[in-house]
Amino acid sequence: MNKRFENKVVIVTGSSFGIGRAAAEAFAEEGAEVVMCARGQEKLNDAKAAIVAAGGKVTARAIDLADLGAVAALVNETAEEHGRLDVLVNNAAVTRHGPIATMSVDNWRKNFSVTADATFVGTREAMKIMVKQGNGAIVNVSSSCGSRAAVGVAGYSAAKAALTQFTNCAAMEAAAYNVRINTVIPGSVDTPANQAAAQGNQEIIDALEAAIPMKRSGRPEELAAAILFLASDDASFITGAELPVDGGKLAELYVPAVLK
Repeated sequence: MNKRFENKVVIVTGSSFGIGRAAAEAFAEEGAEVVMCARGQEKLNDAKAAIVAAGGKVTARAIDLADLGAVAALVNETAEEHGRLDVLVNNAAVTRHGPIATMSVDNWRKNFSVTADATFVGTREAMKIMVKQGNGAIVNVSSSCGSRAAVGVAGYSAAKAALTQFTNCAAMEAAAYNVRINTVIPGSVDTPANQAAAQGNQEIIDALEAAIPMKRSGRPEELAAAILFLASDDASFITGAELPVDGGKLAELYVPAVLK
C-alpha cells in the first residue's frame, strides 16, 4: 500500500458518509492524520470508528459548516494542534432543489452557504497557512451540475459553478507559493444522498445510469482516488485543473435518439 500521506495532516469536510468518508478512509489508509467534520455526530462517530479499526489516525469534529466562524476555527486550530496543514478537501455541500419560479431567496442562498461560502473561508484560511509553509494542496469537490444545465437544480448548479471558478482563481493566487488548488467534478455517484434523491425508484436510477457512457454510477472510492491523486506529490505540477470523474458524461455530445 502506498503511504503518500505519511505524517501529513489532512482535513476533509462533509466526511461522515459518501465521497467525503471514502476520501477520509483513503487518506488514513495512506498514513495521514485525518480531521473529519460534518454536522451529524452519530455518523461521524461511525466513520471514525471504521478508520480507527483499520489502524488509521483520525479526529472527528461535529460542526455546522454554514457557520463560517467555525470553518475558520477548524482550519486554524487543526494547524495549531499539529504544527502544519498539508491538505484541505472541501467536500461538504447543502442542496435545495426546486424550480426557479417557486424557489425562495432563502433557499437560493442556502445552496451557497456551504458549497461556496464555506469553501471560500476554508480555502482562504488554509492558503494563509500553506503559503507560510511553502507547500500544500487543496481539492474542492464540485459537480457536473456546475458545468451543465438541468431542470430543478438552478441554485445548486450556480453554487457549484461558483465553486469551480473560485478554485481556478485561488489556484492562480497560490501557484507561486507551491500551493496547488484543484477541482474534482463528480457526476452520478452511488451515495446515500443520491439514493435518497431517487427515493428508492429503481427506474430513475436505471435511467440516470443508462445516460452515462460507462453505463453505471461512480463509486465513492473512485472519487476518493481522484481526490488523493490531486492532493499528492503525483500531481506536483497540476494546479487549476478541473478533473471530471463521471464515466464520460461531461465529454459526451448529446444526440437525439432518432438520429442514432
